[in-house]
Amino acid sequence: MKSNLTKLRLLKIAHTTVWAIFAGSIVAIPILAWMDEWVYTAVLILLVLLECLVLVFNRMRCPLTDIAARYTEDRRDNFDIYLPLWLARHNKTIFASLFAGGLVFTILRWTSFI
Repeated sequence: MKSNLTKLRLLKIAHTTVWAIFAGSIVAIPILAWMDEWVYTAVLILLVLLECLVLVFNRMRCPLTDIAARYTEDRRDNFDIYLPLWLARHNKTIFASLFAGGLVFTILRWTSFI
């Protein structure tokens, strides 16, 4: 049977991987819009919106955070993910702002204002 530390490490790897996919998607949205890659842009927007729904229905917490909490008493902002503390602490604010800005840019680009 795996130890709690091993389980926590595996969850942190999974959580960090999922985070990287969504962070990369948020960064890619305005780039793809600039390149007029509308299908890819739409797919990434829908992917991120789906993740937003998951967060909303889980009291603005990633479900992996709740699972990781079973394996440690640590409750620092980055106990469940391999991110620097400052980024884990401000993650939602940073990436919500980037996503909102990317959406505005995408809409302006799509409507030919940019």
